[in-house]
This record gives sequence, C-alpha cells and structure tokens, in this order.
Amino acid sequence: MDAPAGTKQRNPDLCLDEEELLELSRHGDQDAFAVLVHLYYRRVVSIGYRLTGDVALAEDIAQETFLKVWSNLRGFVPQSSRSFQAWVLRIAHNTAVDFYRRHRPTADLDGKLEDRGPTPEVQALRNERDRAVQEAISRLPERSKEVLVLREYGGLSYAEMAETLEIPIGTVMSRLNYARNALRKELAPYMGSVDL
Repeated sequence: MDAPAGTKQRNPDLCLDEEELLELSRHGDQDAFAVLVHLYYRRVVSIGYRLTGDVALAEDIAQETFLKVWSNLRGFVPQSSRSFQAWVLRIAHNTAVDFYRRHRPTADLDGKLEDRGPTPEVQALRNERDRAVQEAISRLPERSKEVLVLREYGGLSYAEMAETLEIPIGTVMSRLNYARNALRKELAPYMGSVDL
C-alpha cells in the first residue's frame, strides 16, 4: 500500500517491537508501517468479511482502514488503556459497518473457499456449512454481530472489545452470549456433522 507523497522510505531489518514500529510510522516511515499493516491485515479482513459477507468488500475495508490509520497515525497517542491494536480494530469495525450500510448483501453471502483437494462431497458440505454460518451471522442484530465478529474473528478479549466498542464489559458479555446462543440454535443441524 502506498503512503502519501513526501513521506520517508527506508528498508530496515525491521526486527522491532510494535512500539518502535509505531514510532517510526508516526514519523512517516513507510517500511515500518508496512510491517504494522502486515501484523493486522488478516484480522481486519476477517472483521470486514464477517460483517459484510463479501470477500471483495472485506479487502476494500482493509484498504480503507489502513489508509485511515496512516492518515491519523500522528494523532494517535498510545495509552495504557488504549492499545494500537484496539485503535486499528475500532477503525476497521467502523469502516466495515459503514461499508455494510452502503453495500447491503443481497443473495450471495458465501465466500468461496480455496479447494485444497477434498472430495467433492466434503467440499460441498463445507461450502454448505460456511454459507449457513455466514447467513446466520448476517441475521444477528447488528450489536450482537459486531461483538461476535470482534471476539471470534478479531481475537479481541472482553476488555479490548469493550474499549473498541466503547461499552461496558458486561454489555459485551451479554451481547456475545446472545449471539452465541442464537447461532447455536440456528446451526444445530450442523453441530453433529463430521468435522469438515
């Protein structure tokens, strides 16, 4: 991803911790920022995909998220109560919600999985299961869906989710419990099936 013109470029042996990468990036170092993007890219795409159900939109969300992060990096001040990860994932979440509202899914909610050689029957069962999961997630209330996605696909702790969504931990736990129970009920036919 290209950074705005007039920024510094260097090719370090970026064996630096996140704080050092963040500080270099805040001073315009594109290589350091590329490492930060690499660290969080999959989580951001996963959040985008689970909120929109569209792989292409998820990649657009990631691109826009990291453009916003780059543009606002100088204003970000790390604090003990506000981590860089939570900040990035908050931007990703907000960007995904905005994209979802602009590009509501219509009929095709399944992301095609790469064929890694299973039998056609197993692949068909996997596709059916994945489609059912994505459709079930898409039917959750928005607030429950965002908590589930941040937890299961973003890997955030309860405290990080509370920080990211700016809600109490108890609310996070309640929404997550609701989402899991709703999915468990709706996906019961797939629970006892062969591990795919």
